[in-house]
Amino acid sequence: MVAVRLWGSLAELADGQQTVEIEAANLRQLLDGLVRAYPALKPQLERGVSVSIDGKIYNDTWATPISEESEVVLLNRLVGG
Repeated sequence: MVAVRLWGSLAELADGQQTVEIEAANLRQLLDGLVRAYPALKPQLERGVSVSIDGKIYNDTWATPISEESEVVLLNRLVGG
Protein backbone atom coordinates (compact mmCIF):
# COMPACT_ATOMS: atom_id res chain seq x y z
CA MET A 1 0.00 0.00 0.00
CA VAL A 2 1.14 3.51 -0.82
CA ALA A 3 0.41 6.31 1.66
CA VAL A 4 -0.84 9.37 -0.21
CA ARG A 5 -1.06 12.79 1.41
CA LEU A 6 -3.97 14.81 0.03
CA TRP A 7 -3.15 18.51 -0.04
CA GLY A 8 -5.65 21.27 0.62
CA SER A 9 -9.18 20.89 -0.72
CA LEU A 10 -8.46 17.40 -2.07
CA ALA A 11 -8.72 16.03 1.47
CA GLU A 12 -12.30 17.29 1.69
CA LEU A 13 -13.15 15.08 -1.31
CA ALA A 14 -11.79 12.03 0.52
CA ASP A 15 -14.06 12.28 3.54
CA GLY A 16 -11.75 14.80 5.17
CA GLN A 17 -8.81 12.41 5.31
CA GLN A 18 -5.43 14.04 4.78
CA THR A 19 -3.65 10.72 4.25
CA VAL A 20 -5.07 7.64 2.52
CA GLU A 21 -3.56 4.30 1.52
CA ILE A 22 -3.92 2.93 -2.00
CA GLU A 23 -2.57 -0.23 -3.62
CA ALA A 24 -0.51 0.95 -6.60
CA ALA A 25 2.76 0.27 -8.41
CA ASN A 26 2.64 3.32 -10.70
CA LEU A 27 0.97 6.69 -11.04
CA ARG A 28 -1.93 5.45 -13.23
CA GLN A 29 -2.80 2.71 -10.74
CA LEU A 30 -2.63 5.26 -7.93
CA LEU A 31 -5.09 7.63 -9.59
CA ASP A 32 -7.43 4.79 -10.60
CA GLY A 33 -7.33 3.45 -7.04
CA LEU A 34 -8.14 6.89 -5.63
CA VAL A 35 -11.22 7.14 -7.86
CA ARG A 36 -12.41 3.69 -6.79
CA ALA A 37 -11.92 4.43 -3.09
CA TYR A 38 -13.07 8.08 -3.17
CA PRO A 39 -15.42 8.74 -6.12
CA ALA A 40 -15.80 12.41 -5.13
CA LEU A 41 -12.17 12.91 -6.25
CA LYS A 42 -12.97 11.88 -9.85
CA PRO A 43 -13.96 15.32 -11.22
CA GLN A 44 -10.81 16.92 -9.80
CA LEU A 45 -8.60 14.10 -11.07
CA GLU A 46 -10.15 14.47 -14.53
CA ARG A 47 -9.40 18.23 -14.49
CA GLY A 48 -5.83 17.40 -13.59
CA VAL A 49 -3.68 17.11 -10.53
CA SER A 50 0.01 17.17 -9.80
CA VAL A 51 1.61 14.36 -7.86
CA SER A 52 4.81 14.75 -5.91
CA ILE A 53 6.73 11.48 -5.63
CA ASP A 54 9.79 11.73 -3.44
CA GLY A 55 9.93 15.49 -3.99
CA LYS A 56 9.58 15.49 -7.81
CA ILE A 57 6.36 16.77 -9.44
CA TYR A 58 4.62 14.60 -12.05
CA ASN A 59 1.57 15.63 -14.08
CA ASP A 60 0.91 13.08 -16.83
CA THR A 61 3.67 10.49 -16.59
CA TRP A 62 1.32 7.55 -15.95
CA ALA A 63 3.94 4.76 -15.87
CA THR A 64 6.04 6.47 -13.17
CA PRO A 65 6.79 3.76 -10.60
CA ILE A 66 5.78 4.18 -6.97
CA SER A 67 6.99 2.05 -4.09
CA GLU A 68 5.52 1.60 -0.65
CA GLU A 69 8.41 3.67 0.69
CA SER A 70 7.73 6.60 -1.66
CA GLU A 71 6.61 9.93 -0.23
CA VAL A 72 3.51 10.75 -2.30
CA VAL A 73 1.56 14.02 -2.17
CA LEU A 74 -1.46 14.74 -4.38
CA LEU A 75 -2.20 18.41 -5.02
CA ASN A 76 -4.18 20.57 -7.40
CA ARG A 77 -2.42 20.91 -10.76
CA LEU A 78 0.56 23.23 -10.66
CA VAL A 79 0.75 25.47 -13.72
CA GLY A 80 2.95 28.33 -14.68
CA GLY A 81 6.07 29.11 -16.52
